[in-house]
Amino acid sequence: MEGDRVEVTVGAPAHGGHCVARIGGPHGRVVFVRHALPGERITAEITEIHRGYLRADAVEIHEASPDRVTPPCPYAHPGGCGGCDLQHASGDAQLRWKTAVVREQLTRLAGLTPEEQDQIFVRVEPLPPTLSRPAGPRFLEAPPSTPVPENGAAAEPAGDEARLLGWRSRIRYAVDAAGRPGLLQHRSHQVVPIDRCLIAHPGIQSLDVLTHEWPDVDALQAVASTGGDVVVLGRPSGTAAPAPGDDLAEAAGEGAPTHLSGPAEVTEQAAGRSWRIPPEGFWQVHPAAADTLVGAVLDMVRPAPGETAWDLYGGAGLFAAAVAGRTGARVTVVESSPTGVAAARANLADLPHTDIVQARVDVALTRRRITAPVDLVVLDPPRAGAGARVVQAIAAARPRAVAYVACDPAALARDLKTFRSAGWRVVQLRAFDCFPMTQHVECVALLVPA
Repeated sequence: MEGDRVEVTVGAPAHGGHCVARIGGPHGRVVFVRHALPGERITAEITEIHRGYLRADAVEIHEASPDRVTPPCPYAHPGGCGGCDLQHASGDAQLRWKTAVVREQLTRLAGLTPEEQDQIFVRVEPLPPTLSRPAGPRFLEAPPSTPVPENGAAAEPAGDEARLLGWRSRIRYAVDAAGRPGLLQHRSHQVVPIDRCLIAHPGIQSLDVLTHEWPDVDALQAVASTGGDVVVLGRPSGTAAPAPGDDLAEAAGEGAPTHLSGPAEVTEQAAGRSWRIPPEGFWQVHPAAADTLVGAVLDMVRPAPGETAWDLYGGAGLFAAAVAGRTGARVTVVESSPTGVAAARANLADLPHTDIVQARVDVALTRRRITAPVDLVVLDPPRAGAGARVVQAIAAARPRAVAYVACDPAALARDLKTFRSAGWRVVQLRAFDCFPMTQHVECVALLVPA
């Protein structure tokens, strides 16, 4: 029952931020254990009971992995904040963990053999360090003379800390019934009040958001852009809940976020351009992610002058701008979010051969809002993936190449299987640690018709 404790030896990592263990030998009941590392002997406390498997937290470590480190954050422990999955693992161990997860998904869901994977994929790649001391405190209400709390400024980077901490440029804080802001426990709506988030961008850590009570809001979003803007948004109490993630955007009517501090738009720098984006709109969370992903896409598809392209789930048009700069030809962006469409139209206005289509991608493809022929496709779907309907429509259009940008390796693997069944092959796959300390990983795959 929940709360029971059992001693187990931990097995391989699995998608979702946990490791697999078994009770009763190699064929015993599966337990998905958080806060553990492969090879460790631990005591696990059962947190959930499901038909066929259990969930648990590692509460005692009897034989520790050499990859285990002390979590830098005091809230990263069983029963604490659920935002970080891997603070107990060294930086290199996190990369190896995510590499194993990507390979397991490619095997189990995409049907790629280990030999096939060896030809297209090496390992998850780190992104450049981003942590630095913030330029100064930014307050919502306190006067400039108010002292910064002792824990309110980021420390100087040391070792791997510069890569693993201070990178998250968008963060959403939940607010509990007492008005205290914090982060949620794992798989729970329980708010853990905190005084600092170590993976938050220094510009966000410098805010005094976490020192206030917020009786009139249900959630807060803080944004620190690569252009130096810092914004705080709030969702009024009693309004419709936002979609999962870091953004409060897209809730209609009174559920729309309200500006509490900062400009109405933020500036982002990526792909050799400046972008003006509403802070509630989508943008990559890691400051180095946009340029990293654009570089990977361009290296893979190698756009040539005169080639036409589709940028599906295009957001503000990041990939469209990069491709159009190489081809000088027609690029069509498909995006369903009104916020994203408005940002794309504003930011791509200087590119005369760019079309912006506001529609769901599956509808745009099946109802011929966009039509073949097309030479290149950039596909950047949400976490659930593109799905068979979209993949089959792209395959039927017969582009020369498809670059698939994925924030979930399981969804990517399922869609790769559909591409393969339609006669396509995966030529290259790169994966990037765009979300250090968490289980998330970003992948870019190159597909071509067989």
